[in-house]
Amino acid sequence: MLSRREKKQRETFGEFLRQRRSLIIITLSLLVLGILLWTGYEYIVNNYTVTRIHVDGNTQYTSQEIIDFVMQGRFGNNSLVLAQRYKDRSIDGIPFIEKIDVTIIERDTIRINVYEKAIAGFVEFLDRYLYFDKDGIIVESSNKRNAGIPEVIGLKFDYAVLHEKLPVRDMMIFTEILNIRHLLEQYNIPADRISFSERNEVTLHFDLVRVALGNEGFIDEKIMVLEGILPNLIGLSGILRMENYDQYSPETIFEHD
Repeated sequence: MLSRREKKQRETFGEFLRQRRSLIIITLSLLVLGILLWTGYEYIVNNYTVTRIHVDGNTQYTSQEIIDFVMQGRFGNNSLVLAQRYKDRSIDGIPFIEKIDVTIIERDTIRINVYEKAIAGFVEFLDRYLYFDKDGIIVESSNKRNAGIPEVIGLKFDYAVLHEKLPVRDMMIFTEILNIRHLLEQYNIPADRISFSERNEVTLHFDLVRVALGNEGFIDEKIMVLEGILPNLIGLSGILRMENYDQYSPETIFEHD
């Protein structure tokens, strides 16, 4: 028969064995979990490394500039991480880009979709180029002139504040500018400048050629017809009169300088 002391020692030893067994089980479980996590990490790192990239929607930045921006930082070359990091993500601090989305085509191949801001044009003010959107809000002030965005001449204002509207008298003019931009892009017509007279008469500038569109409407039709006329004016200097062009008077006149 065991004494009280021996019983106490046996209970203490049994409790020690149970605690030790629990510690071993927990340690083994953590070790197995660590192995599984490490195995998964190694699998993702080795099998989802980006080697091929497609960039769509970029016009103001080169594909390489977009790639360098997207693939920076920790795990910047992992397709799974990039797909989560740039899931319809809004972009701050990069002019002309509204958001970027990354989708996985294959484990090592991604597609970067760039959604640029709708830039209507730019004005030159105090030796800076002020780029504005369809609402006339200045989205960027730069000393660099971006190709593909026309300069707008004839807007009257005394001051300008970044991220605020250009303080012109007629705010509807920005909608008209964007409409002209869309038509020029639709017909692949690269205008250098868009100018407005005091009576809102529109003139497009192409090197030494000016195209007077007037302000009497039919802008869509005039620009559509202009696509076929411009190639014949290469190397010339003068003004193409289209103010009175419409479906009833489809004639155009070119006046040499």
